Amino acid sequence: TDIFEIKGEFSFEANPDELTLEKVQLLKDFGVNRLSMGVQTFKPELLEILGRTHNTSDIYQAVTNARAVGIPSISLDLMYHLPKQTIDDFKDSLEKALAMDIDHISSYGLILEPKTQFYNMYKKGKLKIPNEDIGEEMYEYLLERMQRSELHQYEISNFGKLNHESNHNKVYWLNEEYYGFGAGASGYVNGVRYTNLNPVNHYIKAINEGKKPILSETSPTYNERMEEEMFLGLRMNQGVSKSRFKKKFNKLIDEVFGETIKDLRCRGLIKEEGEFISLTERGKVIGNEVFEAFLLNS
Repeated sequence: TDIFEIKGEFSFEANPDELTLEKVQLLKDFGVNRLSMGVQTFKPELLEILGRTHNTSDIYQAVTNARAVGIPSISLDLMYHLPKQTIDDFKDSLEKALAMDIDHISSYGLILEPKTQFYNMYKKGKLKIPNEDIGEEMYEYLLERMQRSELHQYEISNFGKLNHESNHNKVYWLNEEYYGFGAGASGYVNGVRYTNLNPVNHYIKAINEGKKPILSETSPTYNERMEEEMFLGLRMNQGVSKSRFKKKFNKLIDEVFGETIKDLRCRGLIKEEGEFISLTERGKVIGNEVFEAFLLNS
């Protein structure tokens, strides 16, 4: 029996090469019931480009170990639109993940963040990223392939078997508040978004000095919170709830975004079905363009 019995979801993220049998047994004993692995790709050359410390065999071993100790829900992260990645590379990784009868898959396109190693290499011409059309084609294949699997899409980049959706992440997309504990963690409490100090020694030092270990905090304005409600909620297949919007902001959604909604609906990027406003299949492919349309000018 487990040392701790957890009601609800206790999710733990790790790289495959870290998940030894002893470690996953320890996680299980302390109540972890969902394991998310940063696989990214099954192709060795791409793992090397990404600077990952695991290899393909580590992925299979980590899943075997997690199943051996009885972790009930296993999720893999896969990336597309990577440097030198072909559509066949991505298809192959997806097939290998599905062949293991995984409970949940998260799949994100590579985003070049300023000041990262990849961004710097890209700006210097040392890194070639596939063009946007190939990235869109990979995502469209992802949608089509997952429709033929046991995993259903419930968010732009997330797919799960029945009862295996990530409750942890749904808190973000529903724009609800949450605590963030530990170095580098982010939280959203009492209308304030904050990010903790990182690395861990800076975090501990602040606590030992009796200070809050917070690097930065911001309080979104009324308009910003309405914007967030739209572009976070639209990430989910269910979409944005009109009644929830009214309850949170004391305004009808059409009062604030009526013209935008009408325009996007005419362009075939969003749809309205009773209580909810959600993305169409085409809207999912160019989601960022849809989200930007909900930015207010004040």
